Amino acid sequence: MRDAMSDDALDIASVDLALSTTRSVRRRIDWERPVEPGVIESCIDVATQAPTGRDAENWRFLVLTEAEPKRRVAELYRRATAAYRSAAPEGQGPKSTVLTQAERLHEMPALILVCAEGRPDPASPAMQVAYYGSVLPAAWSLMVALRARRIGSTWTSLLLLHEEEAARALGIPEGVSQTVLLPVGYMKDAKLRPAARRPAAEVTYWNRWGERR
Repeated sequence: MRDAMSDDALDIASVDLALSTTRSVRRRIDWERPVEPGVIESCIDVATQAPTGRDAENWRFLVLTEAEPKRRVAELYRRATAAYRSAAPEGQGPKSTVLTQAERLHEMPALILVCAEGRPDPASPAMQVAYYGSVLPAAWSLMVALRARRIGSTWTSLLLLHEEEAARALGIPEGVSQTVLLPVGYMKDAKLRPAARRPAAEVTYWNRWGERR
């Protein structure tokens, strides 16, 4: 009997649809509906199948569902958003949906902070790539797994502007790095479609930089 998990059992259309329509969902959220802990953990189980360098498995996921930790993170996030807005060149600041999410972040049913044990080597670009390359694929897989369950999320790293304060507020020990924050909630009337992107032929070189196929 064919193994149900073998490659030829994959529904390519469904996989491509999930990957190409996992978008940031900031407003069309069911603010009143909790996201069940078991559902979040099942998504994290999927996420931790992502590739990781040296089989480190050093990712850690901090899920915030209680009002007080969400409030404290939301306050820091709003400060970070304001700083981003004031520093951005005219016409390049955060979109209105980003500002709306910042104002309502404490209302999100859950906030998932993707962390990693250890710190990247600031003197070595290669080690930084290896470090973040071992945790960010899991964060993306988590976002896709949530989307497959009709749970919207947003990939944001603005909280890192206040990483130390967030660590103190949440009890994150020294030597643990914060990466991506995913505000999550069941979607409500959200219609997810592929974004307009440049085609592969325009962004891909073959055998030598600048050479087209």
